[in-house]
Amino acid sequence: MADKDADVQKIQELIKIMKENDLVKIDIKHGDDQISLRRAKPPQPQTVATPFVTALPGALPGAAMTPEQTSTAAAPDTAHPEEELLEIKSPIVGTFYEAPSPDSDPYVETGTHVNSQTVVGIVEAMKVMNEIKAEVTGTVVERCVTNGQAIEYGQVLFKIKPD
Repeated sequence: MADKDADVQKIQELIKIMKENDLVKIDIKHGDDQISLRRAKPPQPQTVATPFVTALPGALPGAAMTPEQTSTAAAPDTAHPEEELLEIKSPIVGTFYEAPSPDSDPYVETGTHVNSQTVVGIVEAMKVMNEIKAEVTGTVVERCVTNGQAIEYGQVLFKIKPD
């Protein structure tokens, strides 16, 4: 009976880990024993568009811009058109780490030049640390994940401007 309680406790721990890391499926095989856990995918947050109103310097707080002012306002800088950038994607599901240890500098930062063999981070999966290489040559222009973030297969980690 004690083994049954221990097994139930282990399954409850696995369910807790799944919830904490937003995992939908987990399959574990150990010798002849096998367990598969699946849960409903959590609902995706809904985005609601709201108008964005900007005030000009010196304008009264809460004063909206006129159509003439809006047309002369500076547009956001799009220095990196999306079609020109290459993406480094995660080859596995796991947890992303930017450095080999908590007290080490990150492998790469924005502005770092990388080549195909440059390690850009580590993905921990099932207690195994997997080095992720750039596999492209260029300059890092955007980091799309944070240190310690749970990531999915194919999720974009970095955007690279090719040489």
